[in-house]
Amino acid sequence: MTALAKLSAREFEIAPAAPPPQTAGAMKAVLTGERFSDPNWIFERKLDGIRCIAIRSGERLELLSRNDLPQNARYPELVDALSAERCREFAVDGEVVAFEGSQTSFARLAQRHQHYVPVFLYVFDVLWLEGHDVRQLPLRTRKRLLRSALQFHGNVRWTQYRNGDGEALFKEACRKGWEGLIAKRAESPYVTTRSKDWLKFKCEHGQELIIGGYTQPHGSRVEFGALLLGYHRDGRLEYAGKVGTGFDTATLHELGAQLRELERSGSPFVNPAIIKERGVTWVEPQLVAQIGFTEWTRDGRLRHPRFLGMRDDKAASEVVREG
Repeated sequence: MTALAKLSAREFEIAPAAPPPQTAGAMKAVLTGERFSDPNWIFERKLDGIRCIAIRSGERLELLSRNDLPQNARYPELVDALSAERCREFAVDGEVVAFEGSQTSFARLAQRHQHYVPVFLYVFDVLWLEGHDVRQLPLRTRKRLLRSALQFHGNVRWTQYRNGDGEALFKEACRKGWEGLIAKRAESPYVTTRSKDWLKFKCEHGQELIIGGYTQPHGSRVEFGALLLGYHRDGRLEYAGKVGTGFDTATLHELGAQLRELERSGSPFVNPAIIKERGVTWVEPQLVAQIGFTEWTRDGRLRHPRFLGMRDDKAASEVVREG
């Protein structure tokens, strides 16, 4: 019996016949400071990795980032694992992660392009199955379909979740050093936008920021000293501060070469007068970095920022301040 055969007649009507999706079109969560428990919500561990939509149609299998960049060549072991599934028609949503001990680590995942790092795909949703678009089905139904459809071979894993008790799980998550939780309304459909049906509970601060310039290196440092960072607000690039820690030598050389190709004559930030730095080289605001930090200051700056890695799965035009 196929996974779809277990649906009720009404549920099956909501899952129309459709070709496989051509783009990632991932649903995104909204950051919130609220913490709650509710039997109508489910709660999952927030994974610190890269979003990935896996689409299989017969012998063809494609991994896509959230901005539709192909990922097959980067993660061939995930292609092999998904190709070994008995189900031959699916599109699933998940997160590619690497581990540092028991914690998922974006910084370790970012090293994958320099040398081999073991990765895993944690799958948490299904969009298309056995020739049917299932995105309008309730989340709990999609979870049931996903669990039945895949066997989760090799480095492909099922994402555990908890019903209702978000507050206790959030305390546990922070105690264990997790990044946080994703809260999802149990009856929600899957939409290809950011939605308040999915919420992010973060234990610590971190987000993507745009590189708008860099300072000169000092001492034994090579390529650059610190990156000047920003985010979009009302279509303009706001300055958020600088980061000078978290770089290894290989990253300094690789990123330095990219920055030199993007040099420009003036600041891309809306208010350059507030940037009190000497010897700054400005760059076109095209590169996106993942930054961890302790908090935002009152004047909108990052406190204790650290560089975690570069993101090629998100366009600079999409980067806004999250909290």
